Amino acid sequence: MTHAAEPKPGPLAGVRVLELSTVVLAPLACQILGDLGADVIKVEPPSGDSNRQMGPARHPAMAAFYLTCNRNKRGVVLDVKQPAGLDALLRLAARTDVFVHNLRPRSLATLGVDYESIRRVNPRVVYCGTYGYGRSGPYADKAAYDDSIQAASGIASLQAQLTGEPRYVPTLVADKTTAMNVVNCVLAALLHRERTGEGQEIEVPMFETMVAYVMVEHLFGHAFEPPEGPAGYKRILSHHRRPYATRDGFLAVLPYLDEHWRVFCTAAGRDDLVADPRFETLRKRLDHIDEVYAETGRIIGTRTTAEWLQALADTDVPLMVVNSLDDLMTDEHLTAVGFWQTLEHPTEGRIRMPGVPATFSKTPGSIRRHPPRLGEHSVEVLREAGLTPDEIDALLEDGVTVQASTE
Repeated sequence: MTHAAEPKPGPLAGVRVLELSTVVLAPLACQILGDLGADVIKVEPPSGDSNRQMGPARHPAMAAFYLTCNRNKRGVVLDVKQPAGLDALLRLAARTDVFVHNLRPRSLATLGVDYESIRRVNPRVVYCGTYGYGRSGPYADKAAYDDSIQAASGIASLQAQLTGEPRYVPTLVADKTTAMNVVNCVLAALLHRERTGEGQEIEVPMFETMVAYVMVEHLFGHAFEPPEGPAGYKRILSHHRRPYATRDGFLAVLPYLDEHWRVFCTAAGRDDLVADPRFETLRKRLDHIDEVYAETGRIIGTRTTAEWLQALADTDVPLMVVNSLDDLMTDEHLTAVGFWQTLEHPTEGRIRMPGVPATFSKTPGSIRRHPPRLGEHSVEVLREAGLTPDEIDALLEDGVTVQASTE
């Protein structure tokens, strides 16, 4: 495990992002923008982001779940339901490049933070709203969390074909995938603004994003109109698709292409399977995928994990050990590339986090700021927005903003 590198200007250095969001989706998207060099200002209500309370914690409002989504940000508290808080937010928005929120559509105009309100003070702003469902559909004002979007987008029902009943994937796949889409869309809009000078409004709904995600492979026969077969990619939906049991553990093995299948069968001493008419080509193997998986599983079960790793070590047959979450902390590859980073937090002590996965030869991303305490940068950022000391003192006195304790 390595320590975070010295801060360097990333590709988004000079871009300011104003984040008005909680939980995972938008905070994670803004963290990624921060990792790439943007100056991200996270605006929270006086009660703070709900994720500050989730998971193990050393101090109140600094729980693990918050720490993993909020590095490379400055933290400001504003009660935007109060006129003085909204006014301060608009003054911040006037000086920002990107405004990101995850408020439901019906809340925007009520709070006065809809696109038109922000555009009036900053016509060049890239304004991105991300929420459950697109505003033009009947689900627009439904509440949405990862579980409900997994259900609505078909992910939970796909699990039913394997387990016999709908199940959620045990990771926040909808939140995190949509966060990546937010980043893509914001960067595209910034490029458009660089070329034309125009800001614009972006809408990134979770439901539509995840249906597009699921249907890449599962549209299948419905890619044609009229359909040429059912929806659903058979290989992915086979109940035999799972890590295979070896004599002493589990391996993920996928002899997918024709050359993979030939090499695997030869290494297994089963050249007869290469000529088997069911398995001769990729297309035929997909037509008999349950049999392919079942046969592969029987073969893998005849040797130990180490024996298979050695037998296939010099081949291109995709295989990998099955890591647990704890295994990832000491994985030799992650260690070699310096994936795990540690930094000293002023109140939380030493904390661990993933590094920036992508590399840039000229403008690398980096971890420059620790996840902020609630209101840690309130005074600093409000002063930058042009508020006078008297105005800031009034906001503090009225509870519209909060400054983190220096203790």
